[in-house]
Amino acid sequence: MLWLALPAVAASAYYLLALIAALFWRREQRPATDRPRGVSVLKPVHGRDPRFYDALVSHARQDHPEFELLFGVSDPNDPALEDIHRLEREFPAVPIGVYAIATDAPNAKAGVLAELSRHARHPLLLVNDSDIRVEPDYLRTVIAPLEEATIGLVTCLYRAHAESWPSRAEALGIATEFAPSVMVARLLGVAEFALGSTMAFRAEDLRDMGGFEAIASYLADDYQLGAHICELGRRIEFSDVVVETDLGAGSWRGVWQHQLRWSRTIRVSRPSGYFGYAVTHATVWALVAFAAGQWPAGVVALAIRIAAGLAAGSILHDRAVSRLCWMMPLRDLFGFAVWCGGLFGNQVQWRGRRLKLRRDGKIDRH
Repeated sequence: MLWLALPAVAASAYYLLALIAALFWRREQRPATDRPRGVSVLKPVHGRDPRFYDALVSHARQDHPEFELLFGVSDPNDPALEDIHRLEREFPAVPIGVYAIATDAPNAKAGVLAELSRHARHPLLLVNDSDIRVEPDYLRTVIAPLEEATIGLVTCLYRAHAESWPSRAEALGIATEFAPSVMVARLLGVAEFALGSTMAFRAEDLRDMGGFEAIASYLADDYQLGAHICELGRRIEFSDVVVETDLGAGSWRGVWQHQLRWSRTIRVSRPSGYFGYAVTHATVWALVAFAAGQWPAGVVALAIRIAAGLAAGSILHDRAVSRLCWMMPLRDLFGFAVWCGGLFGNQVQWRGRRLKLRRDGKIDRH
């Protein structure tokens, strides 16, 4: 039965790599630039996310001499418009543009971004999710790496705020499972992906890659944007900034659908990476080791997994991780079920639509 301990040993090795990656993650911090260039912040909006207005205000209060906020909605009656117009009234000095955009792009978000980019008047563009909350030095710090010609895109890790137990479980997974996977990938030299929490890049590089139209058929627009910019010979840099998203008070059904969409999207975008995620399910492999009587392998796997999760939570400044560390094994079991579900099927729920994914990651319109 000794061979049944091997997956737990592999999981231990993976999370040991995660600990090493966390140790070196902030080895060199790049200061905020003192010669900031103008930035156009492009924000496609669909509905009102939890704490949406607070997220908007955090962008309007940026310590940056020249920036604009451009919002795009597909529905002219979108409830988010009320908050955006309130932002215009309360921050009259901030250039704000609001556009109702009809698009027939398979990925409506990318279609909206394509139109917003045509209205942008600054040489640097920044895209992030509508519910992202940031600090006042966010723009200055995030764009600083773009002063280096070889860097084509800057992205950020993120933590999540949650108000229900299902959402807390999802937030814990983001901090202790997803973030370590990003750190390990970077440690091993996998560097062609970006995160939708923040993507800062040059307008000229966007034009050279064919604009957002080049990725409008893919569901994973953030991954594709990073991959396309890498194809230009540029590299992707992670900023020291950590931003915050808001999961609100989601239900178990909602969390399952969200996580399943994420899993299936990763599977079709990076199949080898997705199948490699099998090794990350330390709790499952620890239970297998326990069932085989290989207790040392199981205990070590769980201990290193929890230590790596706590280290990642520290980097994300996520206080909930230390409070909820007892939930990590339970969250792992839920995550394993999601991973198994992601192995099969090609349909996902996204923004109220049921989409079918092709094997190349594109949205099937038929």
